[in-house]
Amino acid sequence: MNHDIDIKKLQKNCWRQSKVPGEFMIQLRVPGSCIDAKYLHVIEHIATTWGNGTFHVGARHTLNAPGVKYENIPTVNAYLEQYLIAVEKEMCGVEMDTSSGYPTIGARNIMACIGNVHCPLANVNTQEMAKKIEPLIFPSNYHVKIAVAGCPNDCAKGHFNDFGIIGIAKMDYHYERCIGCGACVDACKSHATGVLSLTEDGKVAKDTCCCVGCGECAIACPASAWTRKPQKFYRVLIGGRTGKQYPRMGRTFLNWVTEDVVLGVLKNWPKFSAWVLDYKPVYIHGGHLIDRAGYNKFKELILEGVELNPEAQVAQRIFWTETEYRAQINVKPLSEHPPAGPQA
Repeated sequence: MNHDIDIKKLQKNCWRQSKVPGEFMIQLRVPGSCIDAKYLHVIEHIATTWGNGTFHVGARHTLNAPGVKYENIPTVNAYLEQYLIAVEKEMCGVEMDTSSGYPTIGARNIMACIGNVHCPLANVNTQEMAKKIEPLIFPSNYHVKIAVAGCPNDCAKGHFNDFGIIGIAKMDYHYERCIGCGACVDACKSHATGVLSLTEDGKVAKDTCCCVGCGECAIACPASAWTRKPQKFYRVLIGGRTGKQYPRMGRTFLNWVTEDVVLGVLKNWPKFSAWVLDYKPVYIHGGHLIDRAGYNKFKELILEGVELNPEAQVAQRIFWTETEYRAQINVKPLSEHPPAGPQA
C-alpha cells in the first residue's frame, strides 16, 4: 500500500478505497435517487475512460465507477464539475465549490422511492422533497443519512436511516358515495391496521386512533368514497441504522407534520451535530449523536425555532430496541475447545 496516499482526504472527496492498492471508486450522488437520464453518460464516460469499464449502483442509489487509478483522480474531479453544477447547484440549489470534485462526503446521498410521480400508493412527491432537503444538509462535514418514502410501505427503508421521512395522508370519507362493498375494510385489514369496519346501515366506521395514513382505503374504493386530503403530511423516524454491533430500527419522532416542519427540523441538524461533537466533525452515524445527547436534548435542539402545525404529534420519549453483539466473558478461543466427540 502506498502510504503517501491520504485515504481520509479522498473519502471526504467521495472516493472509496479498493482492495487493489492505488485503485479507487468514485461515488456520484443522486439526490432523491432521480436525475435526468442524459447524465448517465457521465458515469459511463468515467467508467470506460478511467475506470475498469463497469459501474455499480450503490446501496444508497449512488452511481459508482470502480477501478480508477490514483493518478487519474484529479482529472476525474475536474470532469465532474459540470455534473455537480447541473445536479447539485441547478437541480437542488446547493451552494458549493465544484472545482475539485465533491467538497465533503457528509450528508450522504438522499435516498427516495419513486413517489407519487409514478406510484399509485405514494402520498407525496419524494423527489421534490429530497431536492428541498439537499441544500439544508449538503455540503457538510457532519454525517447524516436520510431516506424519503412516499407511503408507510417504506420502500426507501427510512426505518434504517438517521432520518426516515414517510409521506402519509389524512383521508376524507364521502358518505354519500359509499356503496357499502367493504373493499376498503378488507384492504385496511390485510394491508394496514384494521381500523375500518362496516356499520349496520352499510356504511364504514373508522377508529382514527391507529390510522397510519397509508391511503389504502382510497386505492381500494371503487366509488371514490375515500379520498386523500390535499394537504401533505409526514411521519419522521429517527435513529435507525444497520451495522455489526448495534443495528436497530428507527422510531417515530414526529407524526402528522407538514413539509415546513420537516424542513425546519433538518435545517437544525448541522447545528445539533456540531453541538454534540464540540464543533469537531467526526464520521459518526446520526443515531449515535442522538444517543450521546439524549432524546430530550435532541428534541430541544432539533425543534428550536420550528413552528409545529396543529395536527403535529411529537414523541414524549423514545425507548430504543436494538440488537447488541458483545463478546461473552470467559469464553475460550475456538482453538482451546476440545473437538466434538462422535455422534450417537
